[in-house]
Amino acid sequence: MVWSSIRVCAWLEISVMLFQVFGVAGLCLDRLLPPRKDRPVPFELPPIESPADLTKATGALLQAVAAGELTPSEAADIGKSVDTHIHALEVTDLHERLARLEEQRP
Repeated sequence: MVWSSIRVCAWLEISVMLFQVFGVAGLCLDRLLPPRKDRPVPFELPPIESPADLTKATGALLQAVAAGELTPSEAADIGKSVDTHIHALEVTDLHERLARLEEQRP
């Protein structure tokens, strides 16, 4: 009877210890990899191949917000991606132009 009491006490202590370890580990994981708060947004963005296409993209974003298809914060997030893409296009264009100028140099 004493041994069974010791087993039960040991089992309870181990169970509590494991719960505490995994409970704390769960909190740590939530800090390191927090659950996503955003969601995918189904939105048809016009192709952006040059800075001239920017007005089409921003117009589509504004229409989607006005129609209630996107929230203003969702449109702002997509707008940041559009801005990054336009910046990448501009940098690529400048790099190509600079390369052509250097080729023409005697």
